[in-house]
Amino acid sequence: MSFSDYTKYDGLGLAALVQKGEVTPAELTEAAIERIEKYNPALNAVVYKGYDDARAAAKGPLPEGPFKGVPFLIKDLGTEVKGWPRTSGSRFVADIQDDHDSELVKRYRASGVVLVGKTNTPEYGITGTTESALLGPCRSPWNTNHIAGGSSGGAASSVAAGIVPLAHASDGLGSIRIPAACCGLVGMKTTRDRNPQGPNDYDRAIGFSVDHVVSRTVRDSAAMLDATGYPERASPYAPPAKARPYMEEVQASPGKLRIAWSSETPNGRPIDEEVQAALERTADALKHLGHEMVPRGLGVDYRTYYQAQSAVGASNFAAGMGRRIAAKGREPEPDELEGLTWAALKGGRKVTGEQAMWGWQTLRLINRQVLETFEEFDVYLSPVMGTPPPEIGYVDPVNLEAREVNKRQGKTFPFTPPFNFTGQPSLSLPLHMSASGLPIGMMFTGRYADEATLYRLAGQLEKEMPWADRHPKIWG
Repeated sequence: MSFSDYTKYDGLGLAALVQKGEVTPAELTEAAIERIEKYNPALNAVVYKGYDDARAAAKGPLPEGPFKGVPFLIKDLGTEVKGWPRTSGSRFVADIQDDHDSELVKRYRASGVVLVGKTNTPEYGITGTTESALLGPCRSPWNTNHIAGGSSGGAASSVAAGIVPLAHASDGLGSIRIPAACCGLVGMKTTRDRNPQGPNDYDRAIGFSVDHVVSRTVRDSAAMLDATGYPERASPYAPPAKARPYMEEVQASPGKLRIAWSSETPNGRPIDEEVQAALERTADALKHLGHEMVPRGLGVDYRTYYQAQSAVGASNFAAGMGRRIAAKGREPEPDELEGLTWAALKGGRKVTGEQAMWGWQTLRLINRQVLETFEEFDVYLSPVMGTPPPEIGYVDPVNLEAREVNKRQGKTFPFTPPFNFTGQPSLSLPLHMSASGLPIGMMFTGRYADEATLYRLAGQLEKEMPWADRHPKIWG
């Protein structure tokens, strides 16, 4: 396989070549390694190189899964890979090496992928940009002065540059959808607990965080969720079963959908003009495809909604840090956590039990109001971000004061969190580009457990508003 041929195919396409005997898993592994060595100095997307393990795995035998022989990357946050480090982007836990595979990694391996390394993430995945004191900033292959998004920025940068066709990502308040939008990719935030992490998943106790992939094609996203998103033994929050494989949904007509659309922001301020125009073009395109488009926001009390999330999220983070501190046997030193992380930890420790439970109660009540929208509509459309991807350093968790970081995040990433609160599936699609040549993602949110409708709609849009021929400056 020539250097240029590798990026002509998505993950399923590469696996088909392996199945036909036209290329070997070892050759695909070397193609991915070659691209990491070529592009990573500019991107800082891959932070651990598991080349020896990858080459050994590629020799086989590999499982007869849908992605047999396809190179794959794991996000360096909360997901164990046996024998590999797991830093979570933090100096405090940078010495961790895992002695087992998580349940999700076992399922990835069963799909046939070859793990070649781990990708960059901000400290504990807190920010919508991937910039940390430990791992450094991850950059967009579209313009290396700009962010790749967060917290799955390393995954998105790697896929967008053609290093791998798809990569593991996770989303707690937007961390799959934001990087997908920044890098011009498909990013599905699945329904709560659709994908498992195994019995030691305390970080997912409040249900906001989910795992899946970022990919260049809709079908790769669907096929990987078919491979990994089946019931987990003893899961306390097992999601409703799907009706049929998501791969079948991608190929099916969505029919006529009733779609609400809005650029309503929590603070009521307008978004960037380019993003607003892209949203309006999307709504117009959907109308021409036969869907019923209704301008309608969520209309909830965002101030109270985010106060409730803050109480729950902060106390959960402090409890999670408490477990890490207990395992470490000591408190972190002042220079072992970034300023934003210290602020989150100290703030979380101040939340009382009464305040945390008020937050839970309030989230439940307002989540009901959000979900009422989906009694009337099939899909809710908004932008993923309030602005095009900003430059590195604009949302800087290392050097800016925590208050300023959060202020800038509120402006840049106003749309994604509510659907982590409700647990609904929410999908970023790379439908537009800014005048400066940066991707602008649109977000489609479905009813609880209804990834199927989103995949049907995404399959339609991939045909009608294709993005496959758009490539960044750094591209395989």
